[in-house]
Amino acid sequence: MKLNLKPESLWKYFEEITKIPRCSKHEEKIAEYVVDVAKKLGHEVERDEVGNVIVRKKAAPGYENVPMVTLQAHLDMVCEKNRDVEHDFEKDAIDVYVDGDMVKARGTTLGADDGIGVAACLAVMEDKNLKHGPLEFLFTVDEETGMTGAFGLKKGSLKGKMLINVDTEEFGAVYIGCAGGGNSTITLPLKYEKMSKKGIEINIRGLKGGHSGTEIHEGRANSIKLMARLLYNIDVKISSIEGGDKFNAIPREAFAKVVPLNGDVTKKIEEFEKIFKNEYSVTDPGIEIKTKECDIEKIFDSDSQKKVLSLLMGLPHGVLAMDQQVEGLVETSTNLAKVRSNDALEIMMSSRSSVNSALEATMQSIRAIGELAGAKVEEGSKYPGWKPNLDSKLLKIAVDSYKEMYGKEPEIKAIHAGLETGVIGSKFDMDMISIGPQVEHPHSPDEVVYVSSVQKFYTYLLKILENIAKGKY
Repeated sequence: MKLNLKPESLWKYFEEITKIPRCSKHEEKIAEYVVDVAKKLGHEVERDEVGNVIVRKKAAPGYENVPMVTLQAHLDMVCEKNRDVEHDFEKDAIDVYVDGDMVKARGTTLGADDGIGVAACLAVMEDKNLKHGPLEFLFTVDEETGMTGAFGLKKGSLKGKMLINVDTEEFGAVYIGCAGGGNSTITLPLKYEKMSKKGIEINIRGLKGGHSGTEIHEGRANSIKLMARLLYNIDVKISSIEGGDKFNAIPREAFAKVVPLNGDVTKKIEEFEKIFKNEYSVTDPGIEIKTKECDIEKIFDSDSQKKVLSLLMGLPHGVLAMDQQVEGLVETSTNLAKVRSNDALEIMMSSRSSVNSALEATMQSIRAIGELAGAKVEEGSKYPGWKPNLDSKLLKIAVDSYKEMYGKEPEIKAIHAGLETGVIGSKFDMDMISIGPQVEHPHSPDEVVYVSSVQKFYTYLLKILENIAKGKY
């Protein structure tokens, strides 16, 4: 559909982006699109060995001596959909529609994170009337599942002295810091017993889910934790369990196949549905537990089942500590992100903290719990945080530009999520800020971006670039 929204150039590019497959680690087509746009506009463009795209636009006449600014966005998106939605992220366009002041997608993630940022960069790249110094555009790959694009940047590959990241999701705020993080993978060997009979499949669904960094403080339910608690309290033998999908998304659905042993299990499940609805009446009013008959061919043996339930019950999820200096900011958290049972039970945990020692302690705790259950625990590479710099010259320009436009100062914030600025800042000596439009419920099919905020965000971005060009840096 034609969105017909303003600013026209930005929405034109966003609409094109929604038609291009760009799940994390599969950014080839969107990278080719960006390269083609840059070449058609006559700009210098290159791709590095990990797939990042770097474009450079010459300064407007008379502004050649202004320090170069790098605008940075990531090409990939989190590809999540509701289970009952038919959508192939490898070939289908996102089904986008406008609902008043909101742009949404039907049954899938929208990809405003960070499609709006990419579109904003392309619109700036196209703008012939903007007064600006030399500009550099960095489009990274695989931000959502490991920041491998940012990690893969070679020293010397960027020439900018300042960097504006366009990947935050709150208009009216300028971000100057972020959490670091790391993932833990827990593998527990399983033993099965053969059993051929009818059982039931349990489906916990209707949860909001959301971003495991920016929305972890909301106290939303985790479907895996609910399933573990349910199974811990009903008399069944477990055949399989699964839940969650992405490390940076709070699990919205969980499934288990079980064989009831004694008593009315269905009645007990109904009781727990009421319990969960009561406990999460504010954050997750849509919780429901559905059951249906299924065939069972094997079940966990008693020892495996005990270890599985003890492990899933014992592993932490949610906020672990709040920042002691910044009111309302989460310092440390962890997300029980994914579970699958096959030959072994595989669990993925994602931990975050703005304090490196606290991140290390959290991951050590996860390791200890896993090892107590007899599981193997592996830790992925950690990514660094971004330490705030309140004396930043770029921050001052951003604050002054906002005051010039709106008569008040923006909020100055740090975010409990990983931004590529942390990685980029560890490689390059750059003055950095991060801004963006209003995006809600990223990483879930409820993702929405507010049209009015996009226009304000883009106008604000242009104002910052113009004020830099006027010599205010």
